[in-house]
Amino acid sequence: MNSPVSLSPLSLLSPSQHGLRFHPEREALFNELHTRPFPVLPTPTRLVQLVLLPTAQQPTAEYQHLLRLCERHAVLPPPAESSCYYQDFGGFELRWERHTEFSTYTLISQQLQGQPFSQDALALLPEHWLRQLPGQLISCNHLEIIAAPATTPSPDEMRVHFEGQRLISSQVGDGLARLWSAYRIHSDGSGRLLIHNHGLNPCQTGRLVRTLLEMETYRMMLLLALPQAKAIAPQIKAMEQQLAAAIQQINQIRDLGDERRLLGELGSLAARVEQLIAAHNFRFSASRAYHELIINRLGELREQECTGLQTFSEFLQRRLTPAWRTSEAAEQGLSDLARRIDRASELLRTRIDLTIETQNQQLMLAMDKRSHIQLRLQQTVEGLSVAAISYYLIGLCKYLAESAKALGLIDSSALATGIAVPLCVTAVWLGMRRLKQRLHLPGAHD
Repeated sequence: MNSPVSLSPLSLLSPSQHGLRFHPEREALFNELHTRPFPVLPTPTRLVQLVLLPTAQQPTAEYQHLLRLCERHAVLPPPAESSCYYQDFGGFELRWERHTEFSTYTLISQQLQGQPFSQDALALLPEHWLRQLPGQLISCNHLEIIAAPATTPSPDEMRVHFEGQRLISSQVGDGLARLWSAYRIHSDGSGRLLIHNHGLNPCQTGRLVRTLLEMETYRMMLLLALPQAKAIAPQIKAMEQQLAAAIQQINQIRDLGDERRLLGELGSLAARVEQLIAAHNFRFSASRAYHELIINRLGELREQECTGLQTFSEFLQRRLTPAWRTSEAAEQGLSDLARRIDRASELLRTRIDLTIETQNQQLMLAMDKRSHIQLRLQQTVEGLSVAAISYYLIGLCKYLAESAKALGLIDSSALATGIAVPLCVTAVWLGMRRLKQRLHLPGAHD
C-alpha cells in the first residue's frame, strides 16, 4: 500500500506563481473585516470620544490636522488615504476613524486618579489643537472603566458622579460588568458612562466600550432626522389638503380647459413633493439604518435588570422610538402623497383621454357625414358630366351628319343625329363607369 505524500508548506505555491490574476480590490475587500478593530482596554481606563460632522473640505483638513499633532509629538503619521488611525502618543492613545457621515476622535488614558469624572482626559491634548478640530461637534462622551467595588453602591451613592441626575443602570456581559449613565449633558458639555468591571478581560471590555460608544454616536445621528421631519410635517399636511381639494374638483370639471388647469396644479404639487423627497430622503433612510444598528447593539449588551432602575434598552427604545417613528411617518407621508398624486394625475389624464376620444369620435362622425354628402355631390356631378359630354358629342355628330348630307352621302341629317343620341349617351356612360372602376382597383395609380 502506497503511503500518502506529505507536502511541506514551503512547497506550496502562491496563486500569483500559478499565473492567476488578482482582482484589483481583492486585498482591500479581504482586509475590510479587520478595519476599525475594538480597543484592548485594561481596568482602570479613562476614555473620551468626540464625534464631528464633516465640512466640505473635511478629508483634507482632518489629515492636515492630524499631521500637526503627530509632528508635535514626533510620532508616525497616518497614510494620506487612510480612513482610520490608531497611535500611542506616550501618555495616551488616540484613535481616529472617518465614517461616511461623521468622524470620531477617541482618546484613551490609563492614568486615573481621584473619583470618576474628576479629571478631563481632553486636557492631554493641546487646547489650540482641540479648538481647531475640523467639523461640528455632534457628540462628546466621557467613559471610565473602574474595578467594581466590594459592595454594590446604591443609586444615591452613584448620583454624585453624575451631578445628581436620575440614573440608568444594568448588568451586562452575563453579569461581568455593570453600566451606569444618566443620558444627560453635564456641566462640562459631555455625556458620561461608567463601567464597574466585575470580571471582563481587556478584550471583552474593549468590545463593550465600542458597543456603548457606537450606541451614543448612532443615537445622535438618528436624531438628526427629527428636526427635518418636524419642519416638513406642516408642508405635508398642507399638500394633503391641496390634493384633497384637487380630487374633489375632478367631479366638477366642465370642459377641457378645467382639466388642463387641474392637471397643471397636480403637476406643480408633484414637483414640490419630489423636491422634498430629494432633499430629505437620504436623512430619513440613514435614520432607519441607525435605528437598526442601535437595536442590534442593545442586543449585544445582553442586559440584566437592576431593581428600581431602567435598563439601557428600556430607556433608549422608549425615548428613541417616538423620534424615529416621527421621521418614519414623515418619510412615509411623502411617499404616500407622491403615490396619491400619481393616482389622481392618472385619473385626470384618463378623463382627458376619454374627452379627447369623444371629440375624435364626433369629428370622425362629422367627417363621415361630410363624405356621404361629397359622394352624393360627386354622383350628381357625374350625371351632369355624362349629360354635358354627351351633349357636346351629339353636337359633333350633328355637324358630321350635316356635312354628310351636303355631300349627298345621307338623305336626312336629323335622322342621323337622332340615332347618334342614344349611342353617344351610352358610350359616355360606359366610359365614365370604366374610368371609375379603374380608379377603385388596387394599384390603379401605378
